[in-house]
Amino acid sequence: MPLVTIDVIKDVFTPKQKQDLIAKVTAAMIEVEGENMRGVTWVRVNEFEKRRLGNRRQGAENGRRPGACRRESRLIRRRG
Repeated sequence: MPLVTIDVIKDVFTPKQKQDLIAKVTAAMIEVEGENMRGVTWVRVNEFEKRRLGNRRQGAENGRRPGACRRESRLIRRRG
């Protein structure tokens, strides 16, 4: 089962743009792997708060482990 994870900054892409990204990444995977993989190919879009990206020290100051980020994740299974 192929799983592709895409990390983006929250509120940069519209829902339509994220759907287009998922569709195009799925199409690229199918082109490489073959049509029989369409039903089991997953693409996940993680949205991160901009202020949390690349700031590993901020988490430790707030009692969280270094590098921890709040994120939203959508797992979408593409079906033929």
